[in-house]
Amino acid sequence: MAKDSVVKGDRPGVPLRGWIVPVFVVSLLAALMGTMYLGYTSDPDKNLHDFPVALVNSDDGDVLDGRTVNIGDQISDALTSKIPADKIDLRLIGWNEARRQLQDGQIYGAIVIPSDFSKRLSILAAASVVPGDVERPVISVHTNPRAGTYASQIVQRVTDRAMKQVNATVGTQLTEQVKAKLQPAPGAAPTELSGAARLQLAKPIDVVVSPYRPLPEGTGQGLSAFFYTLILLFSGFSCALIIHAMVDNVLGYVPAEYGPWYRHLQPVAISRWRTLIVKWAMAVIAAPIISGIFLGIATLMDMPIDHPLALFLYGTLAISAVSVTGLSILAAFGTAGLLVNMIVFVILGLPSSSGTIPIEATPRYIAYLAHFEPMHQIYLAVRSILFFDAHLQSGLGTGIWMTVFGLALGLVLGAVATHAYDLRGLHRLGVSHKTTPGALVE
Repeated sequence: MAKDSVVKGDRPGVPLRGWIVPVFVVSLLAALMGTMYLGYTSDPDKNLHDFPVALVNSDDGDVLDGRTVNIGDQISDALTSKIPADKIDLRLIGWNEARRQLQDGQIYGAIVIPSDFSKRLSILAAASVVPGDVERPVISVHTNPRAGTYASQIVQRVTDRAMKQVNATVGTQLTEQVKAKLQPAPGAAPTELSGAARLQLAKPIDVVVSPYRPLPEGTGQGLSAFFYTLILLFSGFSCALIIHAMVDNVLGYVPAEYGPWYRHLQPVAISRWRTLIVKWAMAVIAAPIISGIFLGIATLMDMPIDHPLALFLYGTLAISAVSVTGLSILAAFGTAGLLVNMIVFVILGLPSSSGTIPIEATPRYIAYLAHFEPMHQIYLAVRSILFFDAHLQSGLGTGIWMTVFGLALGLVLGAVATHAYDLRGLHRLGVSHKTTPGALVE
């Protein structure tokens, strides 16, 4: 009779902390989610730090009134002083280096002053008093949409503000220079600038914004890399949870519930270490299958993939690393491992991934997480394969290295934890089982 009472659940009352702790844990989890998710989306412009933009000054200068002037140097100095250094990492480099960094996704944009800038500006000044057609000198702003669409918008906003001030400053100087040349000789009638000339000199620089290597169609304006990363990580995360629960049910350590019924098999005498090896093997077998499914679906959806083999192989590695590490965390922490996995792979992972908002536009505590959070490493590798020709320098090298490191860390954690439990005699067979093998109990 005593045995039956145990099966039906008759036992002394649950302590008060048994009801309070779940609410407390859920509340802490909600606070963490709010801090991470709302913190990184609240004000990206305010959170800007170390945002990499190149400044290329190719201006050769010009000779005006017998002296050499270089307006490009003046503009470079003005931009360096006006653009806040604590927010923007303004890199003064040549065009070849800027192009390389754009191609590898190391900068989000480039401001380019052409070689004939000063010459064209002097021609513009002369044309304001001499009839004839003339074009305003151009400063080009190249955005890098492959590094992030939102990052390109930030580049435009930053350069718009800076170039408006530069345009106004140069326009004032140019107007004063032209007025000085128009000073009449003694006794002569004064010469005034026309209204059209004043307008032309007030804003002498034409700022042209254009994307460097625009994204192809079928990429969701660059979001395809983020969502491909998302399904790789979520599939690895889900793979760990599903394999953990279903294998434990088959081995008789966890009941399987079907509505009001549950099935609890006779437990198998197997060590924690051997159990974990079985789960790892299943995850590694499933990883290439899942990666192949994702690649096939992406192909059917006409998603442009120039390096399908690289995407398949890295997808397999990423899914294996996440699922193996997730299984190790579950083996080490038990039920609490569910919470640990959710925090590590999801709650901390999404804000620090840089898939939607660049990491340089998030609070610094989130940017710090990107150094080791799995989702950011996976995103760098996937983005490199999809948008940057799978160059190792564009994030693929970092993504592979960090994913392998995470996989190794998961293997070590699982091996050490399960061996430690087994050696100390903390066997799972110590649990009392009251049902018969394969029985369905209501």
